Amino acid sequence: MKWRSVALLMVVAAVMTVKAQEERTITVGELFDLVESNSKTLQLQKTSVEFAQQGIDVAKNKRLPEVSTDVSVSFNGNVLTSERNFTDVHGYSVPHLGNSFALEARQVVYAGGAIDAGIRLAELEHSLARVGESLTREQQRFMALGQYLDLYKLRNSEQVYAQNISLTERLIADIKEKYEQGLVLRNDVTRYELQLETLKLGLRKVQDRRAIINHELCNTLGLTGVSVSPDTTMLSLAIVASTEQHWQQQAIVAAPELERSRLQHACAEQLLRLARSEQLPKVALVAADYMNGPFNYDLPPKDINYNYWYVGVGVHYPISALYTGKKRVRQALTAVRQSHEAAAVAAEQVNNRVQRGYTLLQQAMAELDTRRKSVELAQQNYQVVSDRYRSQLALITDMLDASSMKLDAELQLVDARISIIYAYYQMKYLTGTL
Repeated sequence: MKWRSVALLMVVAAVMTVKAQEERTITVGELFDLVESNSKTLQLQKTSVEFAQQGIDVAKNKRLPEVSTDVSVSFNGNVLTSERNFTDVHGYSVPHLGNSFALEARQVVYAGGAIDAGIRLAELEHSLARVGESLTREQQRFMALGQYLDLYKLRNSEQVYAQNISLTERLIADIKEKYEQGLVLRNDVTRYELQLETLKLGLRKVQDRRAIINHELCNTLGLTGVSVSPDTTMLSLAIVASTEQHWQQQAIVAAPELERSRLQHACAEQLLRLARSEQLPKVALVAADYMNGPFNYDLPPKDINYNYWYVGVGVHYPISALYTGKKRVRQALTAVRQSHEAAAVAAEQVNNRVQRGYTLLQQAMAELDTRRKSVELAQQNYQVVSDRYRSQLALITDMLDASSMKLDAELQLVDARISIIYAYYQMKYLTGTL
């Protein structure tokens, strides 16, 4: 019997833990607000957007002049001279303290479009990061909404189990009374006691599942010590009846996956532009000023500082680009074609997902009609059995079965309404309008 005591303690501890949590009713709007402010995954993506924005500033720096300076102090050794055959060696004393100062400036005036392409590429990467943020926001919202609606369904399942446990306990009490009167066998009592234990185990599994989902949802929402209670008024949400064509058009305009594929294609085109710019010369205005000492180009060296400067135009052209640049251009052209094909694949996948989601939404609406009819039939059956039971023409088992059927039908109707809400929000998620 020890294991039963341990199991009882575990159940009591689980119940006390649930009661210790603060019950908080959250609407769908509040759910999305909490995701926006507390989701760590979304915050990470927002940081990526900030990083990409700084990348634009870095790319624009290439339009600014490059200015560099170099200052050095040195110790100079004496000069030794000789003939080319290493004879007639002479030594000269030089000023040992040396100094050097250089100031150089370079302003690129033509880079074959590389600078503009680099800036445009950085801007596209920033746009891609923002699309990634939108996609992450949609994903986090939809994931949280799915957990939120699962909590609603699990609460309904708890009600079903609790009601069935209550009905089974009443049935066992009635059968035990009949067993004492000698009207039923002991195995009849045992059969229903086994059913009661199965129901209690099922209830425990549902409660544990709800605790797991509640914990995961609270982590996403940044909540602690809270038992999330869904807003029951959302069952009255008016579902706008739209055609599949309407949803498909929404997806074409707003789906983040399609926008991302378009931006990736634009990035590939800019990379092609960069590859082509490598085959073009680079032109820059240059200016420099140097001051060095001592003057070591005379014998004996002179202990003086000498200064010289220049301005001019510099042209740089990598000759190797004549035979390496073509391969890079061909690779970039392939990347452009690949991105175009990837965009077509993404459009096809989004189209398929929207069609599937729309079909499931219609299916959920059809199921709702079926569940309404089931509730109507279950209520009629309950009324008939109740009248027969009051007239002593039906057994308590018939009454309990009818009551259980009615409860199951009513809760399945609620679950069907929740399924419609889930399918509707799934369509908004698939079309990027969540």
